[in-house]
Amino acid sequence: MKSKILKGVLFGCTMALVFACTPKKSDTEAVVIDKEQIKKEIQAKEDAFAEIYNTGELKDIGYYADDATTFYQNRAPLVGKQAIVEFLKSDLSSNSNKISFTTNEVFPSSDGNQVVEIGSYKVVDSTNTAINTGNYMVMFEKRDGSYFSVREMSASDMPVK
Repeated sequence: MKSKILKGVLFGCTMALVFACTPKKSDTEAVVIDKEQIKKEIQAKEDAFAEIYNTGELKDIGYYADDATTFYQNRAPLVGKQAIVEFLKSDLSSNSNKISFTTNEVFPSSDGNQVVEIGSYKVVDSTNTAINTGNYMVMFEKRDGSYFSVREMSASDMPVK
C-alpha cells in the first residue's frame, strides 16, 4: 500500500513539474519589434511637426496626445495638448525661425506600444544661421495605431548668455 501511495505522490509531483515547466502559448508568441521601422516612423512624426511649425500656422498638429506634458527650459511644465499648442503659437508670433529634428535613437517597449526617442534639434534664422541647437527626449505612446508624444523635454547645448 505504501508503495502505491509513494508512486502516486511521485507521479503527481512529476506531472505538476511537467505542467509548470511547459511554456504557455502566449509566452512563445513573441512580438517582433522592428526598431529601424519605428525609428523611421518617429522621424516622420518629427518631420511633420517641423513642417507644420515652420509654416507659422499651428493647425492639425497630430504630434501631441491630449494628455501630453512638455518640459521646456526655464518655465513650469505645460500640461495638455491645448496648453502646449498655445505656447507654441505665442512663440511663433515673435519669430520666423525654422526648426528641424533628427531622431538619433529609439528605445521601444517589448510590445512596441511605447517608444522613447532621443534626438537633436536645430533652429536657424532667415539666413540659415544656427541660433539654437540641442537635444531632446520624447516618450511616445501608440494610440489608435499611431504614435503620440505623451512626455517630452529638451535642453539647448548653446552657451548661456
